[in-house]
Amino acid sequence: MPDLALQDDTHPLPSVRIFRHTTHSVAGWAFLQHAGLKGSSALLPLLQKWRRWHRGSPVSAPPGNDRFGRRVVTFSCCRMPPSHELDHQRLLEYLKYTLDQYVENDYTIVYFHYGLNSRNKPSLGWLQSAYKEFDRKYKKNLKALYVVHPTSFIKVLWNILKPLISHKFGKKVTYFNYLSELHEHLKYDQLIIPPEVVRYDEKLQSLHEGRTPPPTKTPPPRPPLPTQQFGVSLQYLKDKNQGELIPPVLRFTVTYLREKGLRTEGLFRRSASVQTVREIQRLYNQGKPVNFDDYGDIHIPAVILKTFLRELPQPLLTFQAYEQILRITCVESSLRVTRCRQILWSLPEHNYVVLRYLVGFLHAVSRESIFNKMNSSNLACVFGLNLIWPSQGASSLSALVPLNMFTELLIEYYEKIFSAPEAPGEHSLAPWERGSRAAPLQEAVPQTQATGLTKPTIPPSPLMVARRRL
Repeated sequence: MPDLALQDDTHPLPSVRIFRHTTHSVAGWAFLQHAGLKGSSALLPLLQKWRRWHRGSPVSAPPGNDRFGRRVVTFSCCRMPPSHELDHQRLLEYLKYTLDQYVENDYTIVYFHYGLNSRNKPSLGWLQSAYKEFDRKYKKNLKALYVVHPTSFIKVLWNILKPLISHKFGKKVTYFNYLSELHEHLKYDQLIIPPEVVRYDEKLQSLHEGRTPPPTKTPPPRPPLPTQQFGVSLQYLKDKNQGELIPPVLRFTVTYLREKGLRTEGLFRRSASVQTVREIQRLYNQGKPVNFDDYGDIHIPAVILKTFLRELPQPLLTFQAYEQILRITCVESSLRVTRCRQILWSLPEHNYVVLRYLVGFLHAVSRESIFNKMNSSNLACVFGLNLIWPSQGASSLSALVPLNMFTELLIEYYEKIFSAPEAPGEHSLAPWERGSRAAPLQEAVPQTQATGLTKPTIPPSPLMVARRRL
């Protein structure tokens, strides 16, 4: 049995995914223990029942977030076993256990309706009682419920449950007839979509051949605006902002949060209105000033900061560093900080400076954790996947541990990792710190018109200080 002592409450557990010919996951054992079945003799019958779900569990929590920084949980009806094989009360316990990993933060549920039939459909009475069991903590932070491939059954069910469902909760439900409609709201390639659902969607699309296809909500690629701030590279932002190294959006949000949000409980854990986020993005992209005081919610600039990082064409830590970061768990504990320094010094100069600015702020947030409840570990869970992701596809569940560990080390040991080299000529200096071609960092940057905020003085890079000593 896996060592459950390795589990950390601050790191979201993956959902149970037990297949006929594979071993169970750590989260699977955690769920069985959570259900009070601690002895091996009690575990075996239930484990065998779960293994009969050879196509996998209907509930999954893929790594990563939606486009608004919220964790995503999916439920696939096609993976529901026949009713006579399933203890629906046990399913409810498992579903609540999975959601318990996320309900303290804002989250999204994607419900794939295809595959629900007379053999695996739960009774309406059970659905009513199940809805009542999900108390306020599950409903409050559920920001969106996406129903994919709805049928008439959904409409009947909705009418039955309507007296129990508040108007506010009903506004969170959105129906999608095709998988392609999810692109606007989710990182589609990160979703765990059963092949049966994909084939069914293709069949629906083929039935509509010859008719006007459903409108796509993803706008075609177009050249960025001269004042564009989101979805463009650091180099583009530098060129368009008079050589400023720190992007205006990052600088403005960090400055605002330093002044007014350091002690806000749950900072970076809450989402914001989709309409508000898009409005602020539009203002920034048009070069217009943004005053967060007008919105009256300290979580809005926090969401804008995460959105900016997530929409960079290349992660701040770069694609090239991804594999190196994944191997951080193989490094001896006492050497991990040194290894982090070496990885960062291989970054391009611009990325290093921006990262140092951001992590310095996150370190300041962690020092106020007695008030904001956001220590370095909690911040790492939020920012890990916003700082680094692979060039192809999505990060796997197994990658979450090293990615979050690396991010936590950066925040916890900020002064040591971003300090100047201990001796001149240290062998692990970044390439841009060697030789006569190394370009000096700009220490005085003009005021930007995009925010109307005077740029705070940025201290010279510690590696630049070391070079000057030479």
